Amino acid sequence: MLPPEAGAGPAEFTITVDGDPVPVLAGQTVAAALLAAGRRSTRRTRFADRPRGVFCGIGICFDCLVVCNGEPGVRACLRPVAPGDTVDTQHGAGEVTP
Repeated sequence: MLPPEAGAGPAEFTITVDGDPVPVLAGQTVAAALLAAGRRSTRRTRFADRPRGVFCGIGICFDCLVVCNGEPGVRACLRPVAPGDTVDTQHGAGEVTP
């Protein structure tokens, strides 16, 4: 195995989360990037407006849903980040939380 070159590593870039820039690493999921940034809530429930976040982390449940690039219902634990991504907190079935 060859030693890693100096400075070699995952590419770092920024995505926008609820209007704020968040630094991420290439290969991270949206959920991992949000957790690394200290953001625990990804959506709010439809009727009680309760916060939800990453629960299972493997795409089985629906607690980590976000609006990603205008598309509601994206499971943050399965979606890898990409340069230019815009992620918003989801409310209920897909409305963006103000």
